[in-house]
Amino acid sequence: MPPPWLFAVVAGVAGLVCALGIRALVPVLRRRAVLDHPNERSLHAVPTPRGGGIALIGTIILAWAGLDVAGESAPAGGIVLLGAVALAAMSWIDDLGGLSPLARLLGQVAAVGLSLWWSPLPGVVFQGWLPPAVDTMAAALAWLWFINLFNFMDGIDGLAGSEAAAIAAGLFVFAIVGVGADSAFALAAAAAFGATIGFLVWNWAPARIFMGDVGSVPLGFLLGYVLLALMARGWWKAAVILPLYFIADATITLARRAARGERVWRAHREHFYQRAVQNGLGHAAVTLRVIAANLGLIACAWAAENGFGPAALAAAVAIVALLLADLGKRR
Repeated sequence: MPPPWLFAVVAGVAGLVCALGIRALVPVLRRRAVLDHPNERSLHAVPTPRGGGIALIGTIILAWAGLDVAGESAPAGGIVLLGAVALAAMSWIDDLGGLSPLARLLGQVAAVGLSLWWSPLPGVVFQGWLPPAVDTMAAALAWLWFINLFNFMDGIDGLAGSEAAAIAAGLFVFAIVGVGADSAFALAAAAAFGATIGFLVWNWAPARIFMGDVGSVPLGFLLGYVLLALMARGWWKAAVILPLYFIADATITLARRAARGERVWRAHREHFYQRAVQNGLGHAAVTLRVIAANLGLIACAWAAENGFGPAALAAAVAIVALLLADLGKRR
């Protein structure tokens, strides 16, 4: 295992590169009027640049590619990184002018399908409960859902960035000590964590820049692949627990809207975190609640894979249930 200072250096450099990249982007985006304007579905009050994901995703991809060149195998190979680049480009077009839901979905299906074809996961994802071919199709569907739910949950200052940071921190803890110890994986997680912290410097409430689809879509793509790969190695409990709040909020909200016959791909303000803001909590207050819950989920994820499976899973479900109840209550 590398010395502790190396992890700190990797995270620090990634954070600095991302923060400086965003600093350069903000005036450019303002001059070109690449702005999110307040509307009936949004939760911000002033026009704000969007596109910070360019620096965030660029930093993560460069860091992981650099680690791979240095002989420290990144958690996502070259084909997956190219898929993230392609999705970032497509999503940037969407940020600038808008693509149809079908075009977005077809692009995501192509990126997921080609990645699984050229860079297959290191085992079955659903622990042998499904035939291999069905397992691959189910993994592809789960990956597509994760990409989109991550995009759906990017709706208030600091939320998606802090969720990505929490997942990266959880992966780092898992890879640094215990059954999942892996120095290369830990270095990649440290880089992702540092980059997201660099982004949060600019995105914390009140946000000076938004991630945009150019960030949330490829970020969901990369994190989704890493979590699926973790499941394929047998560590499904950690892979499910770390993003459990995002999965629960997005899935419950989608199910409710589908049950009412609504067009689920349309923008809305019905997620638990959105309702919390509408009921009087500020962006930072909601995000801090999610961060607190995620710290508990990180501990549960590690414990679940290191001898405390049932108890840690139950604790994770309880943490998310309490968080959802708190975000959903009237104030």
